[in-house]
Amino acid sequence: MKNYFIIILGLLGLGFYSNQSYGQQDAQYTQYMYNTLSVNPAYAGSRDVLSFIGLYRTQWVGLDGAPDTFTASLHSPVGEKVGLGLNITQDEIFITSETYIDLSFSYTLNLGDDSKLALGVKGGGHFLNIDTNKLNTGAFNPGDSESEINIDNKFSPQFGLGVYYYTDKFYLGLSAPNILETEHFDENAANNNSFATATERVNFYIMAGRTYDLNSDLKFKPSTLVKFVDGAPLQVDLSANFLIKEKLTLGAAYRWSAALSAMAGFQVSDQIMLGVAYDRETTELKQYNDGSYEVFLRFELFKRNNRMISPRFF
Repeated sequence: MKNYFIIILGLLGLGFYSNQSYGQQDAQYTQYMYNTLSVNPAYAGSRDVLSFIGLYRTQWVGLDGAPDTFTASLHSPVGEKVGLGLNITQDEIFITSETYIDLSFSYTLNLGDDSKLALGVKGGGHFLNIDTNKLNTGAFNPGDSESEINIDNKFSPQFGLGVYYYTDKFYLGLSAPNILETEHFDENAANNNSFATATERVNFYIMAGRTYDLNSDLKFKPSTLVKFVDGAPLQVDLSANFLIKEKLTLGAAYRWSAALSAMAGFQVSDQIMLGVAYDRETTELKQYNDGSYEVFLRFELFKRNNRMISPRFF
């Protein structure tokens, strides 16, 4: 089993070194197009309704210590140009548990021709817990202070920025959900000058998507999400969704050199949408797990000016 842990740590940039550990970086989502607020604060209020989404992802099912992520977001326009949002994310992998709580503020500029540019900021806190008591002692020496990195819900502030340009048919966003790099020192080490740390790194996102009306009952939306983070491979997600009769969404996605995905969503009513996704690894890791699953619920109220929710479905 310890070989599985090594695979996880290596792929996610969590690898333990003799004197340093890198904390898990931002969680990944297959259905990112519905969960934009978690990575871009400028998205707050852009749907012109009070919008709630809850998303749960369990990754690499069957592999002990694999990631589990739950996120909940709530956002709404406040007045004509201001949007506010709240996002909470709980992310667990192996011996690490992270909780993010942040508030988002956006200000939207009307550019004409139904196009808008939103500028966003977010602020909040991050709680990091690393418990080496969960380690397989056969892989680490329990008396080795350099391998014992115990961090107990250590708080660090977070501050992020984003821009989001959108129309009814197109969107383009650039964001950095947290631009503060923090080092968490192991306070339980043998001396106060501990060499054992967990370091957060800045994640940068570029996102884009467009909606095409193929006919009166069928819409097509290709989209992409690109993530840059120092010390880790470039992550590129490509997806294509079809919206059928404004009710059923079917799609597929490819995470570059990592996974293939299938997605489905159903608009139960004007207020409620449900969605699921399944990922299958394309790397050697696929022989050790049964894939990854996501489910989400979106609930929306209080349409502005009693208008229909935008057909852009993002």
